Amino acid sequence: MAGPGHRSARKPLLVKIVMAGESCVGKTSIVRRYTEPSPAGPPRAASYIATVGIDFKVKTITFNDTTVKLQIWDTAGQEQFHTISTSYFRGARGFILVYDITNSDSFQGITSWMKDIHEKADDEVDIVLLGNKCDKETERVIPKHRGEKLAWEYGIPFFETSATDNINIEAAFSVLVKEILDKNSCVLCDLDVVDLNESKKKRTCCQL
Repeated sequence: MAGPGHRSARKPLLVKIVMAGESCVGKTSIVRRYTEPSPAGPPRAASYIATVGIDFKVKTITFNDTTVKLQIWDTAGQEQFHTISTSYFRGARGFILVYDITNSDSFQGITSWMKDIHEKADDEVDIVLLGNKCDKETERVIPKHRGEKLAWEYGIPFFETSATDNINIEAAFSVLVKEILDKNSCVLCDLDVVDLNESKKKRTCCQL
């Protein structure tokens, strides 16, 4: 058995997660709710690239005695940024796929985003589907059972969430991280946070 300081001496495992979905479904609010101490607190240093609509934040967590550094990429949902956004899918180990329960178009768009993930992401990625803005029950147009059915068809976990009321945000990320670690522990390299050109660098860690 390893000594008490065995895990703490290791550098954190890096896990790249990508937020995907149509514009205005609440991806940025979900990321901020998960990564920032308080939505009312001072904003953290921004890594926003205005010209391409990409942002990322980092959160370090401890999961089952393993320190994990999550690098969460918040992609733009607008059509003009689509090619750029999907170019960041490569190297991701997990995806948070989001629709807005008050917007039927955003729900219909999930099929296209799933196709993009399967075509442009690495093999064997883990995905969680979120029906966001469940605090707006009076404006709901997508029943919960439709989200559950779609997730069942894809074989992925599903949560209805609210970044405003902090409903199921932590749970969704926890389930995704658990699935990633259970399936892909061998490909999680002991790396520092990558730069914006990370997708161009040759990977040297073991492959699936």
